[in-house]
Amino acid sequence: MAIVLNGTSLTVEKLVRIARHGEPVELDPGAVERINICRDMLEEKIQAREIMYGVNTGIGEFSEVVLNDEQVKQFQKYLIYNHAAGIGDPAPMEFVRGAMAGRINVHAHGRSGCRLEVTQTLVDMLNKGVTPVVCQKGSVGACGDLAPMSQIALLLMGEGEAWYQGERLPGRLALERAGIPVPGLQARDGLAAINGSNLLTAMSAIHLFDMERALKQAIIASAMTLEALYANLKPYDERLHQVRGFKGAIRCARNLMKCMQDSDLQTGKFKIKVQDAYSMRSTPQVIGAALDALDYARSQVEIELNGVGDNPIFFPEHKLALTGANFQGSPVCLPMDMAGAALTMVCVLSERRLNRLTNPALSIGLPPFLTRGAGMFSGMMLSQYTADSLIVEQRILSMPASIQSIPAAADQEDFVSMGMNTAIKNCQILDNAYGILGIEFMAAAQGLDFREFTPGRGVRVAKQVIREVVDFLDEDRPLYPDHTRMKELVKSCEILTGVEQEIGPLE
Repeated sequence: MAIVLNGTSLTVEKLVRIARHGEPVELDPGAVERINICRDMLEEKIQAREIMYGVNTGIGEFSEVVLNDEQVKQFQKYLIYNHAAGIGDPAPMEFVRGAMAGRINVHAHGRSGCRLEVTQTLVDMLNKGVTPVVCQKGSVGACGDLAPMSQIALLLMGEGEAWYQGERLPGRLALERAGIPVPGLQARDGLAAINGSNLLTAMSAIHLFDMERALKQAIIASAMTLEALYANLKPYDERLHQVRGFKGAIRCARNLMKCMQDSDLQTGKFKIKVQDAYSMRSTPQVIGAALDALDYARSQVEIELNGVGDNPIFFPEHKLALTGANFQGSPVCLPMDMAGAALTMVCVLSERRLNRLTNPALSIGLPPFLTRGAGMFSGMMLSQYTADSLIVEQRILSMPASIQSIPAAADQEDFVSMGMNTAIKNCQILDNAYGILGIEFMAAAQGLDFREFTPGRGVRVAKQVIREVVDFLDEDRPLYPDHTRMKELVKSCEILTGVEQEIGPLE
């Protein structure tokens, strides 16, 4: 069944289903009516020669330039040409599809003034698999993602390039093969197609979906390491966190104990420390803080997915056009800067637990660097090096992009969000996180193989999944294939799937 886009009910999960899994979309009938009503009002204002930004005026520094009738007809074409000014490699198709879905959802409010044909063409492109080729770099995240969105809009004129059935084709040819008519651009249509932060918002929604699953796997990895280090389990008692009140910490503690359910560590048979190191007993507080940060970021992203990001914005009920800055990416990129830093923080904690697993002075009886042949063999000594190199990259990438504004357009656009930089760096933060967590998983499984007790139900399943991909490190071997396989295993979420099948969903 198609996902209905009505302007108000697009969630992170729905966007992922559209963007990543190709689920079909359709416009809500009420949205069709709203789009037509708004367009009728706009046509009336054009006939009345009312001055409207981006319709019969230039844009940016040229907003005071009023266009004549002939210029109005041509302006949208040159607007798209001028703004299709990105650079570099194409963005992944799921990001572009997500941006298209987000733009359709903006139009569904009936406040953008474009013709229905423009919105319906975007719908048809999604449903028939025509994905514009879009340079990922070039947007400053204010006036929207103008450069990448303009490469999408080129298809509306039968220009640009697109992916279709595995081929990179001229835009007109891709549309022809898919049986989609070229709608062309009339007054307002071009600006209505590009004037929002839709690409960075789509990327952020997809990143949040993946980050949330990465944090669940960080909790599973933590549980494995805690068991391998004979952790004192009192710090993970849910009551401890309830009295402080942070929701994320409560969730994390509950999930940790769920993973360690039925562990021999709960029997009291083993000698444990009165108090473990921070990297162990602070796990609920740290991962919990990250969970809370992602919850806030999700709330902001979903507001943007369902809001009217455009300029000008039309109010047919008042016969009114208002200009403003609803294209500004700051409400999304600021919380997403925090989300990237939160994931980095969790990775730093993961690396500190890895250190305790490999350091014989801290590992509670585990062999040095998790190898029986210490001296002859180095075990997982170099695995920590790899994790450390990724951590440093994470820290560099965690500098907020939202404070990096450089004025543009002769200082008419003198504060911009730089939100696309946030989205791009979060791609790498997330990719590195898979590698760091994968190395902790690998080390924790190695540590558990040296222990003679039964770990918790969730931990047992996680270890079984890991052992299907990476063998016990009995003697030294090149580790880069293991590291890479573990990174891909974390990215695939197979560990999470296996654990949840055994113990139920993690919160």
